[in-house]
Amino acid sequence: MPQSRDTAAVIVAAGRGTRAGGDIPKQWQDLAGVPVVAHTVNAFRAAGVARIALVIHPDDRPRAEALGAATLEGVELVHGGETRDASVRNALEALAALAPETVLIHDGARPLIATALIRRVLDALDSHAGAAPALAVTDALWRGEAGLVTGTQDRSGLWRAQTPQGFRFPDILAAHRAHRAPAADDVAVARAAGLDVAIVEGDEANIKLTFAPDFARAEAILKDRAMTIRIGNGYDVHAFTEGDHVWLCGVKVPHSKALLGHSDADVGMHALTDAIYGALAQGDIGRHFPPSDPQWKGAESHIFLRHAIGLAREMGWELSNCDVTLVCERPKIGPHAIAMQGKLAEIMGVDADRVSVKATTSERLGFTGREEGIASLATALLVRK
Repeated sequence: MPQSRDTAAVIVAAGRGTRAGGDIPKQWQDLAGVPVVAHTVNAFRAAGVARIALVIHPDDRPRAEALGAATLEGVELVHGGETRDASVRNALEALAALAPETVLIHDGARPLIATALIRRVLDALDSHAGAAPALAVTDALWRGEAGLVTGTQDRSGLWRAQTPQGFRFPDILAAHRAHRAPAADDVAVARAAGLDVAIVEGDEANIKLTFAPDFARAEAILKDRAMTIRIGNGYDVHAFTEGDHVWLCGVKVPHSKALLGHSDADVGMHALTDAIYGALAQGDIGRHFPPSDPQWKGAESHIFLRHAIGLAREMGWELSNCDVTLVCERPKIGPHAIAMQGKLAEIMGVDADRVSVKATTSERLGFTGREEGIASLATALLVRK
């Protein structure tokens, strides 16, 4: 997806979903141990869509808030309307002040949306006002009555519609504001307003959970698709400044200088945090805690690491092990390495034997060799829970 494109997403999850069975609406039921709608939100975030309007029924607000701060980061909860198109209109109005360039409107009960499909829809918006994925109908079509075949239907030119349906934001907002008749989907609203909508290649795995057996099918797709491990690496550098101690891997180490940074400049913890984000394909610390935001000035770095490991668990991953290397001439790390190992393990809620902290020098070469600062490298291995 082009980095310059300003895109928001509307995830519609306000329905009751009674055909799927269960005691709660289908979008809040568990799929592979995670609520369906959490899979959907995480799929858009993994595709680089940072601003999301999640449309919910007012009765489901406690369920939405229970998804946790990491899943809800960048997500605005919007109450739905009496109909699907009314729910979408509410979400578009909520996004209007942000004025995104494009918007993707997606069914919350389609949790297996792939990044490649999202990109196909967005690419089509370069030349069309709207774009939506679909699959050509290939089976024979019958008409039926009372359990008997009464005729056939030509399948030429017929497509099975999917979401996300993408549009240039001002166009679809104006179309929804003007549309008051019932609409099957947002393509219908767009076409009623005279907008052209391109068909892009859909995905057979992008199923909509409607009936109870659909959950088993979705879990099978997830199992086939899922990697059993993920690995990420992180690298960070901080320069020395005036001071009498440095923070390294959560431990206060006496030294003749301090480390310069927007937060507490814990170079080891920053590298490890970025390694976990990297394994999740969730960017880096700067994406989640922008240095331009004054609330993070002087922040303790355990805030960042707790967020990263919490996000991993919400996405269905657990830390198998991690390895942090500190590169400096001084201070000497050896006397503090066990304490650092224990502190990182405590923050992440894992056994200490899953955490390695070690140090090396650069043999007096480069900025670390000249004692201008400290560098750190980290690797994190995540496994499916």
